[in-house]
Amino acid sequence: MQEEGAFMPGTDLTETLQLYFMMCSIEFSCSMLAVVAATLANGGVNPMTGKRVFEQHVVRNCLSLMASCGMYDYSGEFAFTMGFPAKSGVGGGILIVIPGIMGICTFSPRLDGIGNSVRGVAFCHALAQKYAFHNYDSLVT
Repeated sequence: MQEEGAFMPGTDLTETLQLYFMMCSIEFSCSMLAVVAATLANGGVNPMTGKRVFEQHVVRNCLSLMASCGMYDYSGEFAFTMGFPAKSGVGGGILIVIPGIMGICTFSPRLDGIGNSVRGVAFCHALAQKYAFHNYDSLVT
């Protein structure tokens, strides 16, 4: 990444990598991630406590990133087909956000060739077929 100019000049690579590995080592349960997803769906307010934990602009930016690149190389097709933000993890979890409605976390460790949970993606397909959660479903008459 450094050879390709991905880091700003003066970036301490050791410090950056330590932060990256620390973030990759955070342990979450499916229930904990569902609360994170629900908090994002609720505009940054934790639905369990009623406390704001993310500012609205942070939620907007996070959901935009999830929608555009949260499912690795499948992100474009996922956005086209499902139409809601999601973030896959190589451990087998998928964080799903239906803004204004709910947040869900699925967990099934068998991954497809891209690195997304096979059953998690199948769940998203079923969810998108059953309910009008696509961002643009409201445009259909």
